[in-house]
Amino acid sequence: MQTIAFIHDLRFEALPADVAQQARRCLLDLVGVAASGRSTRLSRIAHGFAARQMGAAEGGARLLFDGRRVSPTGAAFAGAATIDSFDAHDGHPLTKGHAGVTVLPALLAVADAGGNGVDEELSGAEALAALVMGYEIAIRAGIALHGSAADYHTSGAWNAIAAAAVGARLLRLDSMTTRHALGVAEYHGPRSQMMRCIDHPTMVKDGSAWGALAGVSAAYLAADGFTGAPAITIEAPEQHELWDDLGSRWRILEQYFKPWPICRWAQPAVEAAAGLVKAHGVAPEAIEAVEVASFAEAVRLGTTPPADTEAAQYALGFPLAAYLARGRLGAEEVGDEGLRDPAVRSLLARISLREDPALSAQFPARRLAAATIRLRNGAVLASPVTPARGDADAPLSDDELEAKFRDLSVSLGDERTNRIVQLVRGLGPNGPALGALLELLAPPAAESL
Repeated sequence: MQTIAFIHDLRFEALPADVAQQARRCLLDLVGVAASGRSTRLSRIAHGFAARQMGAAEGGARLLFDGRRVSPTGAAFAGAATIDSFDAHDGHPLTKGHAGVTVLPALLAVADAGGNGVDEELSGAEALAALVMGYEIAIRAGIALHGSAADYHTSGAWNAIAAAAVGARLLRLDSMTTRHALGVAEYHGPRSQMMRCIDHPTMVKDGSAWGALAGVSAAYLAADGFTGAPAITIEAPEQHELWDDLGSRWRILEQYFKPWPICRWAQPAVEAAAGLVKAHGVAPEAIEAVEVASFAEAVRLGTTPPADTEAAQYALGFPLAAYLARGRLGAEEVGDEGLRDPAVRSLLARISLREDPALSAQFPARRLAAATIRLRNGAVLASPVTPARGDADAPLSDDELEAKFRDLSVSLGDERTNRIVQLVRGLGPNGPALGALLELLAPPAAESL
């Protein structure tokens, strides 16, 4: 089976240079998001839960930026929850969701736990190849699920399959056992409703923590003889065309990267308004009202004042107001400090949203918005239709991504941050082993102590 051969046989040497570099970019970005996520209540709860309920009988894997050892399923669960807690991670437009949030924690957890034939000194080149494989499986599984299921499911519904693929590769499962692992992950992956969390934001987020738990569990279950094949999103005849280009079309290159820690659907509106502010030197106190035109799903994010960081991240009006009031949009703006800022609340009351059917027709392939700012002096400023920054056709540069990483990783300190950057840059043949990175990711971050 081509897909199973790809899972086990992909080697670093087969990766085009831009694909290998994209994997390093994804890895660094995810580590930065995880470092910032460790300061969230969601991450603290998930780590405590994993330590209490998913302990390791022996060995185990270390929790990200924590160091306690738990089962690999627990480490993958808590790692994905931590990344998902801070909505700044990469994604793919056609999946309407996220691959790396689960693929990386699964890879780190299974590699760190060792046993079952896992090479405890996994090379940097092998780690990158496994990461790319996971992205390629996840993205196709997401597109396949959206194309065959009526409801809009969270990322965990399909990135669970990629977590199982990563586990199967590292555990060196045979072809039939791998097939069962994929089927178990598909069956047990959380078919949770994404729009419920959009309408009622809570810590369930995008389901990726449960995707990681289901996927890594599936690999270990299959290794013990648990059956579950087939995975319909992979094996159904109508899906074959989607999977036939594995190894020739690299969908990891289609990933977007977020400049801000909010839902991707809200980012075009912030980008459009930011362009007006920069071009015209608009001060917050000069703004009378703001209207945003965007696609239906973005408008559904709404303008309700958020009660917590989950609601702040799954909103459109609030992050836009935060940017307009404070001139930036980072961790502080979607955290407790920003939630209490009266200037942000005042601007939020002056923001309105409307759907533009022409922009809705282009979703999800394109996410677009236009902003109109009416000033107190009567002037009206109107933006062009604007995409989110960081899409594949206008990517963030390596320097921009590194700056984002450093901004998100301040709790790690300069020395540790510099070492992570240098290590990720060097991953590849003759570079450091994955274990060197794990040693940097295991000790607690200052904000999580």
